[in-house]
Amino acid sequence: MNEPAIIKNLDRKETTTLNLGPTHPSTHGVFQNVLEMDGERIVSGVSTIGYIHRAFEKIAEHRPFYQITPLTDRMNYCSSPINNMGWHMTVEKMLGIQTPKRVDYMRVIIMELARISDHLVCNGILGVDTGAYSGFLYLMEKREHIYEIYEEICGARLTTNIGRVGGFERDFNDIAFAKIKKFVKDYVPVLKEFEDLFTRSRIFMDRTIGVAAVDAQTALDYSWTGPILRACGVDYDVRANEPYSSYEDFDFDIPVGTTGDVYDRYMVRNEEMYQSIRIIEQALDKIEKEPKGVFHADVPDIYLPPKEEVYNNMEALIYHFKIVMGEVDSPKTEVYHCVEGGNGELGFYLVNDGGRTPYRLHFRRPSFINYQMYAHMSSGMLLSDAIINLSSLNVIAGELDA
Repeated sequence: MNEPAIIKNLDRKETTTLNLGPTHPSTHGVFQNVLEMDGERIVSGVSTIGYIHRAFEKIAEHRPFYQITPLTDRMNYCSSPINNMGWHMTVEKMLGIQTPKRVDYMRVIIMELARISDHLVCNGILGVDTGAYSGFLYLMEKREHIYEIYEEICGARLTTNIGRVGGFERDFNDIAFAKIKKFVKDYVPVLKEFEDLFTRSRIFMDRTIGVAAVDAQTALDYSWTGPILRACGVDYDVRANEPYSSYEDFDFDIPVGTTGDVYDRYMVRNEEMYQSIRIIEQALDKIEKEPKGVFHADVPDIYLPPKEEVYNNMEALIYHFKIVMGEVDSPKTEVYHCVEGGNGELGFYLVNDGGRTPYRLHFRRPSFINYQMYAHMSSGMLLSDAIINLSSLNVIAGELDA
């Protein structure tokens, strides 16, 4: 009696499909990657976005320039003041408004505080994703202090709607300056303590060194900007390459890495927080030399009049109405203005036809551009490393899907 033949196909591999997201907290927001898995290793992936898409660009094209500011808050909400001021500077560029130096320095202080807030969340969460929670708690306490500074200046914390076209809605009071100076003094020891927990930790180093390494040319081919580009060894920073808000008056270094891996991205962001403190200290010194009480440009046709005048003066009320409703003349032109956001080059491309609203408006959102290589980077990577890679890219869903 013949035994039945057993056919074996040793070359055949079975793979499984895994939906990585949209979930919190592992994917850091509402976006999805459909991964083909060979055991714990990723064979290929397809990224899906759009779960939080809010059509901000199209909404903005139906709003007067002033009413677009709250839309920018909701992009990168980890550092929303940078979005606000980037938009205000775009409108100022279109209208030819030159802000006083004191306004520039005040903006620099707020933008650098926002950068610290953004980076500490990214690096703190990276620690959580590698299994260490303590460092995150150390830094989050300091983010609360930054929010208290925002609150003192404008009354808001997360979505700040801070500032106006031409400057700020009010001057920084003594309490705000005191809180800023205290934060500058207190943050450096906490950051050093955070570094002591992670930078030379054997577990953290093993989990991050060599993971998701990207060379400089590939990063440039994908139009990367921000800390992840600088981690690849490219020293491009909008603040230094195309200075705005008087950044040319400041002395600071551009940290760069060598391998472009997760560890280098962590190191670049940590060093950038030190540089932000250094910039804030210089800005505080420079403000002391500027005339007190100056917090906006002298542009009455654009800058909203004080509320007490609006309540008691008919002419101020008329100006307020005209400015908010977009009935102030604006030139037919197109401008592009960019700032160094928490995740890279945040740009606003504005085409204006002279009407009360933008004819076309495009937001260059760094998270949207930086994220496009994620599926390609993940190929061949372990699933646990793919989570850490995503943490190090610091993709903010609100900025991704604007």
